[in-house]
Amino acid sequence: MSDQQLKGKVAVVGGASRNLGSLICKTLAAEGASVVVHYNSGTSKGPAEETVKAVKAAGGDAFAFQADLTRPAETARLFDETMQRFKRLDIGINTAGKVLKKPIIATSEQEYDEMFAVNSKAAYFFIKEAAVRMNQGGKIITVGTSLLAAFTGLYSTYEGSKAPVEHFTRAAAKELGSRGISVNCVAPGPMDTPFFYPAETPESIEYHKSQSMNGKLTDIADIAPIIRFLVTDGWWITGQTIFANGGYTTR
Repeated sequence: MSDQQLKGKVAVVGGASRNLGSLICKTLAAEGASVVVHYNSGTSKGPAEETVKAVKAAGGDAFAFQADLTRPAETARLFDETMQRFKRLDIGINTAGKVLKKPIIATSEQEYDEMFAVNSKAAYFFIKEAAVRMNQGGKIITVGTSLLAAFTGLYSTYEGSKAPVEHFTRAAAKELGSRGISVNCVAPGPMDTPFFYPAETPESIEYHKSQSMNGKLTDIADIAPIIRFLVTDGWWITGQTIFANGGYTTR
C-alpha cells in the first residue's frame, strides 16, 4: 500500500469558496495538504480568498483560481496552473453543482442545457483533466446527490444531469485503476446550506428532514470526513457511488 497521508499532497477542489467545498479545503489542509480553491464567478472571489486564508492558517498552502468549469479549456487552465505552482496533483474533488426544482412541462431548453452543462459536462471534464495530470495513486471524487436513488418528480433536470456522473465514475475508475487512481462519487442527502433552500418551500423542507435519521438535513460536517477517508485510508474503494444521507434514500 502506498503512502495515504495528506502531508505534501496537492488537491484541487472545485466549487470551493463556500459550504462543503470550503470545509473540504480546510479539512485537507489541517493534515498538511496544499489546496487549489476553485471558484466560478466574481461574487465568489471574496469567500474563496477567505478559504485560502483559512487553509493557510490550518497549516497548508493554497491559492484561489477562477474558472467556468462548463468550459473545458478553463478546466484545463485550472489544472495547468496547479501544476505550474505546485508541480504535482494528487487529489481532485469536484463539489460544483446546480439545482432546479421544476415540472418537466415547465422546463425550458435553456434551463435543461444549463443544468447538464454544470452537473454533467463540468463533472466529466473535471475528471478528465485531473486524470491527465494526476500522480500514481491519486484520488478523484465528485459530489453527486442522493436523489439518484429517489422516485420523485420536479427534479428531472437535477437528478438527470447528476446521473451520468455515476457512469463517468465507473468508467474512469476502470480506466485509471492500473495507475492506482481511485474514482468515486459521494451522494449526500439535502444539505443544510444556502444552496438547498431557494428551490424549496417550508413544507418541502420539513418533508426532506422527515425522511432522514433524527429528522435532520445532512450537515456538511457529516460529509467532509467521508471525503477525507476516501482520499486517505479508503483508497481501496473505487468506482462507487456512496449514499451518505442518514437513510434519506438507499438502494
